[in-house]
Amino acid sequence: MARLFGIILPDNKRIEYALTLLYGLGWTTSGKVLTTAGIDKNRKVKDLTEEEVKKITLIIDKEYKVEGDLKENINENIKRLKEISSYRGIRHIRGLPVRGQRTRSNARTKRGKRKTVGALRKEVWAKMEQGKTSAEAAKPAAK
Repeated sequence: MARLFGIILPDNKRIEYALTLLYGLGWTTSGKVLTTAGIDKNRKVKDLTEEEVKKITLIIDKEYKVEGDLKENINENIKRLKEISSYRGIRHIRGLPVRGQRTRSNARTKRGKRKTVGALRKEVWAKMEQGKTSAEAAKPAAK
């Protein structure tokens, strides 16, 4: 059982796949790390020695930002955009898409569940009309 940057890598998986479980490392980057370390991509995590795990950790730590450091960096960038009131920062503040996507008909993930405004179904409208007419009939005629 190997542990890198606070993440426990599953023993029965290939090391190339297991490295992609780290936030900030994808397939390409994990392949580059393993090539630099001189480790076969098809080896299982349980077959790695302590020295190889340390070697992988050193390479990742020296050349890449992963896990907490990367998340912290991203959050700092978003905070900076908000502080300088750039267009992108304002979009972040309002909870709208930042990268130019349309919002008239899409962007449901960012904007949340639909809120119906001003439209009623036929059944609801009929009940309202029926309620009005029965209320008018119940009122005594004022003269």
